[in-house]
Amino acid sequence: MYSLNMINSSEKAKKMMKYRWLIWGVIVLAYAIKFFHSLSMGVVKDTIIAEFALTETTFVSIGNSFFYIYLIMQIPTGLLVDTLGARKTASYGTLIAAFGIILFSFSHSVALLYVGRGMVGLGTSVVFVSILKIQSEWFKESEFGTMTGITCFIGVLGGALAQTPLALMVSNIGWRNSFRGIGIVSMVVAAAIYFIVRNTPKELGMPSVKELEGKLNEDKSESNEDNISIMTGLLQVLKNPKTWPVFFMYAGFYGTYVIMMGYWGTSFISSVYGKSTIQSSNYITAGVLGSAIGSMVIGNISDKIRSRKKPLLISGGLYVFTWVFIVFAKGGQPPSFLLLPLIFMVGFMSCAYVISWPCIKEVNHPKYVGVSTSVANIGGFFGTIVLPPIVAKVFDKYSLTLSPAALYQKAFTVVLIAAVIGFISSLFVKETGCKNIYRKF
Repeated sequence: MYSLNMINSSEKAKKMMKYRWLIWGVIVLAYAIKFFHSLSMGVVKDTIIAEFALTETTFVSIGNSFFYIYLIMQIPTGLLVDTLGARKTASYGTLIAAFGIILFSFSHSVALLYVGRGMVGLGTSVVFVSILKIQSEWFKESEFGTMTGITCFIGVLGGALAQTPLALMVSNIGWRNSFRGIGIVSMVVAAAIYFIVRNTPKELGMPSVKELEGKLNEDKSESNEDNISIMTGLLQVLKNPKTWPVFFMYAGFYGTYVIMMGYWGTSFISSVYGKSTIQSSNYITAGVLGSAIGSMVIGNISDKIRSRKKPLLISGGLYVFTWVFIVFAKGGQPPSFLLLPLIFMVGFMSCAYVISWPCIKEVNHPKYVGVSTSVANIGGFFGTIVLPPIVAKVFDKYSLTLSPAALYQKAFTVVLIAAVIGFISSLFVKETGCKNIYRKF
């Protein structure tokens, strides 16, 4: 009987280790959709501005309605994921995003553009934290950084689809039909999440990761010792001084990344270097692919060397250096043969922010993965909300008086300052050694 139980347990463990990839693979598709939406406005910028007679500031405001809602939803998302569960939270959210982008595609007024874009932000806002919750239940703690990097890799591939592929779709079937197609795909993904994903291995009668690692008793003692409410957990995260360097580091790096890849990268290349929209989007695609590779590489290196801070400081420092070169080389117009590697470097090195989620998870109570990672997410989207309106004001004020190179140099100086703030914040991020150190301070 003992041997039979051991065999059954071993078979269930093997089944769990395989099935977790299906669960992760389904839910991560929603993150690819989220990333697509966060970077899609740059390609359709000129078309929508012309069709609706918008200023740069108004266009950015419409685009930012995605990020406003996303930001507001981060704390509720953490609470939803920790209570309702990742499966329902992610599936319902992806469905809302599908309705939002379809509404956006049918809009004939600025008001509906705001509503549709806001619905997309609302729906996609819950996806990433849901994935982190799934990872914490289905994968080992020592795999968290690597899995987060791979998740970002897949997500950023969705962002790559918002560059040259979207530009080609728009040129062939128009921006409205393109977004309607994305809405239909989103509905299919929402259904797949609902019917395939499960919150924990226990729901399928499989052993948990903690059981496989022999940490079940430790978890039970922590649960009894720290039986506190979610809101109390939120206050703990916010009061933890080790939370805030991660917050501002993510704000500086991710906000500046979105400026280049999501808003002005395509127009920068077309205006300053005289490239077509599709040619320019090819460069931005290279940058997005750079971030896909960077997210996977940086997260994996962090886990392998058992350090969060070393890869963070190296990649963050190189990220700032890249922006210094873009802003100051040849008066804001670096040599064209360096443009592709520079854009790639912006994407790759910006992924220092991938360290945000394992860092903030490892300095806060392990029970509140959803809440702590939500707070980190607020930092990233705080950057995407604050920076674009400032940059847009620069364009509206100086677009008629400065040459394209001088105009983008002035605008990108704002971006450089934000990247420097992100790097300075990274100096204060706590080294965790890739394990939870909440109880050590």
